[in-house]
Amino acid sequence: MRSTVLVVTSLEDVTSDQVIDVLNKRGSSVVRVDPADIGRGLSFEAHIDAASGEWSGRLCTPTRSVRLEEIRAVYYRRPTPYANRFAHLSKQQQAFATAEAKHGLGGVLANLPTARYVNHPQAVTAADFKPTQLRIAAQLGFAIPRTLITNEVQAAGEFAREHGPVIYKTFRGLPLSEDGTTGAIWTQRVAPSSFDSSLSVTAHLFQKEIPKSGDVRVTVVGRRAFATRITAPHDELDWRRGHWDELTHVAVRLPPSIETALFHYLAAFDLVFGCFDFALTGPADDPGHWIWIECNPNGQWGWLPEATDIAEAFADVLMEKETGGEHVTR
Repeated sequence: MRSTVLVVTSLEDVTSDQVIDVLNKRGSSVVRVDPADIGRGLSFEAHIDAASGEWSGRLCTPTRSVRLEEIRAVYYRRPTPYANRFAHLSKQQQAFATAEAKHGLGGVLANLPTARYVNHPQAVTAADFKPTQLRIAAQLGFAIPRTLITNEVQAAGEFAREHGPVIYKTFRGLPLSEDGTTGAIWTQRVAPSSFDSSLSVTAHLFQKEIPKSGDVRVTVVGRRAFATRITAPHDELDWRRGHWDELTHVAVRLPPSIETALFHYLAAFDLVFGCFDFALTGPADDPGHWIWIECNPNGQWGWLPEATDIAEAFADVLMEKETGGEHVTR
C-alpha cells in the first residue's frame, strides 16, 4: 500500500518544515531526503519491472528508510544542488559525479509513476522560463506588460524610447558568489543612456513600467487560491528589496475570471502549485486592473500571514484529501 509522503528538499528549508509539521499531526508517514546527501548520508537501490515499467527499491538515510513502491506523493521543494556534494573533487570528476547522480538518483525520484508530484521537477523546469510564462499568460487572457528580450543595444534603446519608463529584471536569481554569500539584482528602472556594448554579452529582459497602485501575491495549491495584497512602506518598485517585516499584507478576493485563469495556467504546465505575482493598476475587484508579472512554480510562501492555511492545503493535496472543485480565496 502506498502510504508515505516523500519530501525532497534541503535540510534548512523552513517552508517544507511547515508542511511536514501538518503531515505529522495528521498521522501521515513522512520521509525527508536531500538527494545531494548521496553517499554516507543517502543510499538507494532501484529495480525496474520489465513488464509494468515501475520502479521498486528503497531510499535509506541514517535515520529513515522507505520503499519506493510505498511512496504515494512527492513534495519536491528545493534540494541542494548535486554539485555541492562533489565540490571537493577535481573539475572533471565533479562534473561527472554530478551528472551521474542527477540522471541516476534524480531520474528515479522523477519517475515514480503512481505518485503525485507537487510539483514534478520536469514541470517546474518547463514552467520556469519567463518567455514561456508570458506566452501562456497572454494566451489565457491575462494582461501582460510590453516586453522585449534582447542583447542588442539599438533594439533596447528603441524599446525604451517608445515605451518608457522601462524596467529591467533578471530571468534567474543571482548565483552565490565565490565566497558563498548571497545577493540579488532587484527589478529597476533603466534609461536608454545607460545602454552600452556590455549589453550584448547576454540576454536582457526589459518591460514597460506599470503605473501600479499595489502588488498581489497569489499562492495556488491544488484547487485553493490565497491572495494577498502587499504594500511596501516607501512604494518601492520591487517590494522584495526592503525589510520584509515592514511590509503590510491585506487579504483580497480574486475576481472569478482571474481565479479560473490561474487554474488553467497551472494545468497548462501540469503543475499543482504556483506563486503568482500581479501588479494592480486600480481596484482589486476589477480584473482589468490585474497585470501579470510572473509565476514561480516553486515559490516561497512561508512568510505570508496565511501560511498555516497554505500548509494545510499542501497536506490535503499530498494526502489526496483535496475536495475537487473547491475554491478558497482570501
